[in-house]
Amino acid sequence: MPSAAVLQMEIERSLAARFPAALSPAPQTLGEAAATGVTAVDTLLQGGLPVGAVSELIGAESSGRTSLALAFVASRTAEGRVCAWVDTNDAFDPESAAGSGVDLNQLLWVRCRSTPCSQSSRDVPQAERRRSQSLPWTLLDQALRATDLLLHAGGFAAVVLDLATTAQEHGNRIPAATWWRFRQAAGSTHCSLVVLGRSAYAQSSAAIVLECVARQARASGGTILSSLQYDVTLKRDRSACISPRPIPARRPAASTWTTQPGWTQRTRRA
Repeated sequence: MPSAAVLQMEIERSLAARFPAALSPAPQTLGEAAATGVTAVDTLLQGGLPVGAVSELIGAESSGRTSLALAFVASRTAEGRVCAWVDTNDAFDPESAAGSGVDLNQLLWVRCRSTPCSQSSRDVPQAERRRSQSLPWTLLDQALRATDLLLHAGGFAAVVLDLATTAQEHGNRIPAATWWRFRQAAGSTHCSLVVLGRSAYAQSSAAIVLECVARQARASGGTILSSLQYDVTLKRDRSACISPRPIPARRPAASTWTTQPGWTQRTRRA
């Protein structure tokens, strides 16, 4: 009985005139990538975060996910490109972003805010009052709608959807259809969508998933924080697409990078 390889050759030979190499898979290659500005991470990703796709930076609080996203946006805005930051829970600090190298003149800050209605107001329907009181979902709904508009509008090199402080149970309930729509829009407008979260939410729609873990902090003089070190692990890589640049036979699965503290402390008013 002929082997599968022999059968494949016979079928391809019979179809060669109309469909050359019909059953031969194309060599796996990497698509266009944009540098994150962090050498160790760019080496891990063989160039950077994919363009026209969804990337997720996940990890616990203070794991370095936001610092990495800021470095990526800084790299993009340094090239004169326009980016957007969808701030779901009002956690974005412009001063810290500027300290990380982000050109604020090239950044659109979408600030989701809660506007609760008074229950005693007779002018507001009861259904609307109930909706306004479910603050986590109200903010999350604003963020998802804003992200959808930005991706379909076009003109943005990168859009960051910050769900880092969103409860994990809320993030897990985002429909798969929403992520699929985001992936399609990002591909159509050639935009890099970067999602920050406690865990991976985009499921199969994410091309890249990077897990960030805080490793250690170094102090200077015993009291001054001089640098922070993070471990980054590539948990998922589905960024392969048709491109003239072939995927290397071997690539690292994790990396370590060190950053200088670039934030400033601010005080919120009650």
